[in-house]
Amino acid sequence: MEIVTSWMEEGIELGIETGIEREKNLILRQINRKFGKIDVELEARIRKLNVEIIEDLGEAIFDLDAVEDLRNWLENI
Repeated sequence: MEIVTSWMEEGIELGIETGIEREKNLILRQINRKFGKIDVELEARIRKLNVEIIEDLGEAIFDLDAVEDLRNWLENI
């Protein structure tokens, strides 16, 4: 039987959170490169997305042509 200590659990959670934040940062960099700097409100909205939606957005970026398309995509999730 494995014993998982609280510090091990914290390390695992931190690793997961760090990975998610890195993925969000990558998606935001791609969005900013494609559309130019987006507004703070839109960025905050994207940062609040869960990992599954962020992954979907990562694929959808290729189909979006303008910031308005991004806003519409976010409205329809």
